[in-house]
Amino acid sequence: MRKRVVVVGSVNLDLVCSVERIPGAGETISGSRFEIFHGGKGANQAIAIARLGYPVSMVAKVGDDEFGERLQQGLKTSGVNIKAVGVVRRTSSGIALISTDGQGQNSIVVIPGANGKLLPKDLEKAVSLLRSSGMILTQLEIPLETVECLAALACRFDIPLMLDPAPARALSTRLLRQVTFLTPNETETSILCGIRTDELNPSTAPQIAQRLLSRGPHNLIIKMGSQGAYVAASTVEDFLPAFKVKAVDSTAAGDAFNGGLAVALMRGQDLLAAARFGSAVAALSVTRMGAQPSMPTARDVDRFLRVLSPSFKKDYAPVA
Repeated sequence: MRKRVVVVGSVNLDLVCSVERIPGAGETISGSRFEIFHGGKGANQAIAIARLGYPVSMVAKVGDDEFGERLQQGLKTSGVNIKAVGVVRRTSSGIALISTDGQGQNSIVVIPGANGKLLPKDLEKAVSLLRSSGMILTQLEIPLETVECLAALACRFDIPLMLDPAPARALSTRLLRQVTFLTPNETETSILCGIRTDELNPSTAPQIAQRLLSRGPHNLIIKMGSQGAYVAASTVEDFLPAFKVKAVDSTAAGDAFNGGLAVALMRGQDLLAAARFGSAVAALSVTRMGAQPSMPTARDVDRFLRVLSPSFKKDYAPVA
């Protein structure tokens, strides 16, 4: 029986407005469309995994407001096991306010709500689920003390931990040493390494990756958006160009990548092949509106990859 992936993280309701451009400070502009989607980096990654046909459970918190039951049902309908998703009384569910422009870029404000109540004691309640998992995914939209406790548990149980260090913040070397797969984007890499974002590009990525690896994570994938991704570990270093697609909404592209990466790794692919698969999942996600609605199925990804060059396909094993 396949060991399931467990995602420990945030569950949000995304309020999304489409605008021609992201407004500046103090500026009011007119938008063209408003939509409501289920989101949260944790829930996004869990649903990305479920859509790809892999078993996944979630450890999270929602509020007892009108959104909480809706968010739980959204996870369950998508195939995510929600037995470890709790409800916090007299607390709102997490909310994200998202503006998306005509080029597919976005600006996001997150209100944690119940996500901020996911504490180390909740991990103890879910310890049997965590102990029996094949991989654990987490992010930084829950309290840092919970992430640190989770990392210690993963280390104790010898279970691979994938950390998406978003939203960007400084992290201790002690935490990073317990991370099996670290997946920062450009902004997060700059914060972790103490550099300007514009210092990171495909030519400088190898040196910056080594600087970050020296702080402890076992494997590193730097997500660089439309430029691609840089993969670095003790046995491999390579830059993967991004797939060329027409982006309409980049919301949750990084979450799609992490979900795809986790599924491919759990199915036995090596790190480089898994990162390529994650890149394909992310590429498809940006061609669709919304966070969770944009997540492709394994069939979608396999169909997308069949049109690629033979040099890519010989290293790629379909996961459907």
